[in-house]
Amino acid sequence: MAITFELDPSIDPDLRDGIVRLWTDVSNAGGSVGFVPPVSHETVRPELMKHLVAMAEGRTRLLIGRDEDGSVAATAFLAHNTHRLMAHWLWLSTVMVHPRHQGKGYGRDLLTAAADAARGIEGIEAVRLTCRGGEGLERFYGSCGYKEVGRVPDAIRVAPGEDRDDITMLLSLGRVH
Repeated sequence: MAITFELDPSIDPDLRDGIVRLWTDVSNAGGSVGFVPPVSHETVRPELMKHLVAMAEGRTRLLIGRDEDGSVAATAFLAHNTHRLMAHWLWLSTVMVHPRHQGKGYGRDLLTAAADAARGIEGIEAVRLTCRGGEGLERFYGSCGYKEVGRVPDAIRVAPGEDRDDITMLLSLGRVH
């Protein structure tokens, strides 16, 4: 089984709904993508719309991964940093692989495709992302070349009395001139 990636796909209702289904399924499987289960499509859709608006404004780009059936199997959003002194790096967010594809190497493939996409953007030297502590995500990102560069203890409250660290990771792409 293979996954194919596309940067900046044309957004149509099928793709939009596929991303909503992916995000809902990942969230409900316990994925750390901005929600705590249970969530519904109606909960996720407004968050996706924020990303789509940022895409329409040219601030964000979408990387989509499709499985062999053509279903949305993975996503990552690449957001330009709007601060003029930080325009040399971008944010990677909403990094997701469908639960049915976990353990197939698709997450690593997605991060490689995202780094390749970032390298193709003039002036970009690094990619930053944040992840929720307590999930082992920093080890996974570390195995993909990211370095932990910051941690805010107990910044994410997933439930009353259950706080997690907010971890910042950085992937250096090398200096671009």
